[in-house]
Amino acid sequence: MTWFKKIVKPLGEGHSASNEFTFTAVILGLLIGCLLCFTNLYFGLQTGFISMMSLQSALIGFLISRMLPKPLSPQEIIVVQTTAVATGTMPLAAGFVGILPALGLLDEERDGTPPVHLSWIAGVGWSLAVAFFGVFMSPPIRKQVIIEEQLAFPSGTATAHLISVLHKLPPPEASLRHRTGYQAIGEEESVSNDRDSVHDEEEALVLAEQEVVQETGWHTLLWSFATSGAMTLAAYFFPVIFAIPIFGNYLASNWLWSFTPSLSYVGQGIIMGFPVTLSMNLGMFVGWAILSPLSKYSGWAPGPVGSMTDGARGWILWVSLAIMCADSLVSLVPVVYGYIRDVAGFGQQDALRDDKETETEDRLVPMKWVVIGWSVSVIVGTFLVWLVFGHEGIKPWATFIGFVMGGMLSILAVRALGETDINPVSGLGKISQLFFAWIQPGNIVANIIAGGVAEAGAQQAGDLMQDLKTGHLLVTTTAYTLYNRAYEIPGPSFPAPTAYVWLSLARLLRDGQLPDQSGIFMLAFAIVFGFVAAGKNYAARKQRWWAKWIPSGVAFAIGFLNTPSFSIARLLGGILDHVYRTRFSKNPSDIRLIVVASGFVLGEGVTSVISLVLRTFGVGAISCWGCGHGMCGGCPA
Repeated sequence: MTWFKKIVKPLGEGHSASNEFTFTAVILGLLIGCLLCFTNLYFGLQTGFISMMSLQSALIGFLISRMLPKPLSPQEIIVVQTTAVATGTMPLAAGFVGILPALGLLDEERDGTPPVHLSWIAGVGWSLAVAFFGVFMSPPIRKQVIIEEQLAFPSGTATAHLISVLHKLPPPEASLRHRTGYQAIGEEESVSNDRDSVHDEEEALVLAEQEVVQETGWHTLLWSFATSGAMTLAAYFFPVIFAIPIFGNYLASNWLWSFTPSLSYVGQGIIMGFPVTLSMNLGMFVGWAILSPLSKYSGWAPGPVGSMTDGARGWILWVSLAIMCADSLVSLVPVVYGYIRDVAGFGQQDALRDDKETETEDRLVPMKWVVIGWSVSVIVGTFLVWLVFGHEGIKPWATFIGFVMGGMLSILAVRALGETDINPVSGLGKISQLFFAWIQPGNIVANIIAGGVAEAGAQQAGDLMQDLKTGHLLVTTTAYTLYNRAYEIPGPSFPAPTAYVWLSLARLLRDGQLPDQSGIFMLAFAIVFGFVAAGKNYAARKQRWWAKWIPSGVAFAIGFLNTPSFSIARLLGGILDHVYRTRFSKNPSDIRLIVVASGFVLGEGVTSVISLVLRTFGVGAISCWGCGHGMCGGCPA
């Protein structure tokens, strides 16, 4: 780390402790974000799943800052975390894991347009087009959802708690808006006594956790990182390591039932938690053990099981799409209702409402900047989209409408994220696709691009990406270009499942034709999970303890999208987290397992860059022993 100290020491000089926006924090955030960018692109192309990694960014930033001549302040760590998340989530925001692969899957005979493959410079142009407008939606939305309504934003609150623990600060006040079912406490004296005892307990926990992190954090992170990286590199040379036919070669080769003992997916399971991974594996069982054989033997999906066009995998994709849309739309109903109610009563409540703003005027973004910035970003974005895709791809007026619609949908995304910690970008993108099927019918390219614009706005505003977009645009585009050159995308190693979701819906909206008998199952599962989503949202709003055990529709649908190998590994991580939390450490602020999970995820993500370089230079697997079932990436079927 000596080289890093030499670089950042001059940059950090001359800055007071109160000045959190320092070059040191920005550079450190960009470095961490670059690693997250490659990691998220790797996992996104494999399974369609990416993570914000807010906690991991803050943790790694803190550990590295301890090695600097002047450790970073808590405010600077927030800048590190914000910059890293903005950089790391760009693969989803700019559509590199879904939109662009979907455009590459177009078939001229079937879709009336040839596949669209963007060059490196075109990819940069597209990224620039969608990278900014969602950012300018954040300041005005912040006033409503954070200051006035005080929505929970669980991940942001958890990160704030982590930073306070690491810096020996009092726990932040995670005040929530008053909810139905809360009861006021009558006696002020009892409240005071409880607060004193709680404060003493919290202070003891903070000191204990801070000591644990400082003493064991680096060691734990490094060994978990090294173990995961070594296993990933071994799997590159001996692919059977990540494609173990634990259910036999017949089920592996004919029904895609194998096991990928990837520590990164175990780490993802730890981060997701046991209830989410349980929902995912329940979906895996229904999709791959029940519906897949049913569609195959009934003749509804006569092709190979793994085929996305005429196989069982493509058939259950439609059921998955119905579940995701139903879950997302039902989950948005209370959000839309709350927003309309607030807007309708805004004029009456405004005079009675106290100003709860905690920041001084000089630290707030002026509304003039917001209006100018959003307008310029939309105009420039519309021009860049026209430059990249041409007049036949999507009309400029349609792109402009897409930006406006993306801005409106970002409001729903922020409210949903604040209340549930889930940003329904996929469902919001589908709403945009439905709208564009009406205003520009028959144009699949325009339909996909419009959905991508809406998804970008919802992702950026939802994650409150406040600035520093320019620095990471080139990183994401270059990473995708390298992966696209070294691997077939979609292909065995990187199936890019979300690309098929985008393309399938666009084709459905144009042709109105579904695979045989899939419509009945789509309707049935949509109705069931519409009620499930309603029940889950109701229970969550009432603060019921069992709400987390109601299956998540999105997680259930992801179990359909991904082959069983990935879901099983995540379930192992979820079980590990559950056992650890219930048997060994019941302290909710214990982050040691999160440190291990972070090392697992980052280890495979970073090592994938080495695999990418090896594949680019023609270095392949050493042995394909055990790969006769055809499930090994890098080996012939």
